Amino acid sequence: MSSALAGVRVLDLTNVLAGPFCAYQLALLGAEVIKIEVPDGGDLARQLGADPELNARHMGASFLAQNAGKKSVSLNLKVAEGKAVLRRLVETADVLVENFRPGVMERLGTSYEDLAPINPRLVYCAISGFGQTGPMRAVPAYDQIIQGLSGMMSVTGSRESSPMRSGFPVADTLAGMTAAFAIAAALVRRNGTGEGAFVDVSMLDAALTAMGWAVSNYLIGNVEPQPHGNDNFTAAPSGAFKAKDGLINIAANKQEQFEALVAAVGRPDLARDPRFAKREARKQNRRALTDELEKALGERSCEEWQTVFTKIGVPAGCVLSVPQALALPQIEHRRLLKSFDEVPGVARSLKIARTGFKLSDGDPDVATPPPLLGEHTDAVLASIGYSTEQIDALRKCGAI
Repeated sequence: MSSALAGVRVLDLTNVLAGPFCAYQLALLGAEVIKIEVPDGGDLARQLGADPELNARHMGASFLAQNAGKKSVSLNLKVAEGKAVLRRLVETADVLVENFRPGVMERLGTSYEDLAPINPRLVYCAISGFGQTGPMRAVPAYDQIIQGLSGMMSVTGSRESSPMRSGFPVADTLAGMTAAFAIAAALVRRNGTGEGAFVDVSMLDAALTAMGWAVSNYLIGNVEPQPHGNDNFTAAPSGAFKAKDGLINIAANKQEQFEALVAAVGRPDLARDPRFAKREARKQNRRALTDELEKALGERSCEEWQTVFTKIGVPAGCVLSVPQALALPQIEHRRLLKSFDEVPGVARSLKIARTGFKLSDGDPDVATPPPLLGEHTDAVLASIGYSTEQIDALRKCGAI
């Protein structure tokens, strides 16, 4: 396992996706992540997912996906005793992550300004829909709201179907990854200065920066982005094409790749056709080129064509379902999936995804499954000096 963040203690006060995904990335890199959850129900994601039985147990698939390797402490921040416990935890922490609407932590007395004097080395990360400043700071936001406001939906789908949301919560995921990156940078800076930092992550900002080419084509080229369906607007033939048994993605973006492609499908004449001979001409005549190619592609399966094109250096790949993608031998070889046997509260084995990179000193990984709500409350509080009697008293007053 990776030890890149070994010795770093993270207090994860987040819910649902962006924040928990961020803290999960830190756990995969060896950080000790203590998930602070409200005693009544915990993270809302515990009740979300495709399996109603798991949702009823407060171990929903949405929670299981990004909370392995964490410890769960149930803590009520609306009572003075609960806030006192958090402040004591902050004394021992390196990072705090929260994704409440701006203003909530201030009202609770647990903002960065409240906690930094307790621990000046604290890296405090706040994730919100629009950031901590600006005219929209207090506006509530979920992933789909950000997908719409960022312009993502306007460039997703075809001209007929757009605007269309992504098939997964991409804005939440991007914000979580952005937050993890920012926290890591703040920790590196702290190593040199000894000072903590306040990190302000906006889902809207993260979404727009991730849209790179679409944004720059407008800012620099003054061309408003349009939806292109499964076509790559920068080149042709580049997109999804019909084969005998489904769709195959082909990206013949270079002239030599195009010439190799049409030769491989038995249509070398297309390289001499004035409509397709040059890059810009192919883009202007994309539909006609697709029709010609699909006549040939319909003779063989996606997998057969994928093998043919790979051998001649033309990037290509079958369009797979999620189950098919997870079953790829490449995924098994890379050990992307982590397995746990008999997870408490789940009563079955569990597979989850890790992260998309490896490190030479050990792969990102977690040793423990997602926790039950409050599973580690007593142990964590004992580790920061609370006696058994004090813990019992906190439980009686509703702080934990």
